[in-house]
Amino acid sequence: MGRIFEVRKSTMFARYDRMAKQFSRVGKEIAIAVKKGGPDPNTNPMLRRVMQNAKSFNMPKDRIEAAIKNAMGKDTSNYDEVLYEGYAPHGVAVLVVTATDNTTRTVANVRSHFNKGGGSPGNSGSVVFLFKQLGVFKLNAEGLDLDELELDLIDFGLEEVGEDSEGNVIIRCGFTDFGNMQKALEDKGLTPKSSEIEWLPLNTVAVTEEQSEDVFKLIERLEQDDDVQHVFHNMG
Repeated sequence: MGRIFEVRKSTMFARYDRMAKQFSRVGKEIAIAVKKGGPDPNTNPMLRRVMQNAKSFNMPKDRIEAAIKNAMGKDTSNYDEVLYEGYAPHGVAVLVVTATDNTTRTVANVRSHFNKGGGSPGNSGSVVFLFKQLGVFKLNAEGLDLDELELDLIDFGLEEVGEDSEGNVIIRCGFTDFGNMQKALEDKGLTPKSSEIEWLPLNTVAVTEEQSEDVFKLIERLEQDDDVQHVFHNMG
């Protein structure tokens, strides 16, 4: 029984850590959104998107409202979004999206993670050309006709529509068309489960299962950093 309890306890703490990381990430995204467009989600599409994502993993409403209120305070940290680049082991390109109030600390930490994880940090522009920045919307598939949806959204920057392994409808659009697509979906009465700006690889690097473990160890190191919001890679 003791071993079972330890396993369950470990799983519980891992789940708590993931949730705490998600809440921290959203708190920073809210601060950035409020700084750029104000505290009203009705007139701030970026804030509206962040709030939708927060609800998708059950962030309590009062915590969302508290984060918005804190973002309006004079003593609130000002976060900047900074993109770092590098290579993981076995030639896998990595992009690290951060939200930081201290770039000196963040760049030192990111470089350390790359070096200790068997990778190599890169200069600005060293790997970003291997990716394409897209807006990605996840919708509940119930009642949706993909062919009809494609026709309705083609004029709003739609690049691709399909389904994921869980049966959700996935819509991708160009980065510059994100706002237009968000409004088009809202006008159709469709509320995304989530909406993100993602970096998708133009091509992937094939690795063995053993090599992929080396890459995932570095990615895990990066994702555990408090300043890191997202990590993207081109591992196939």
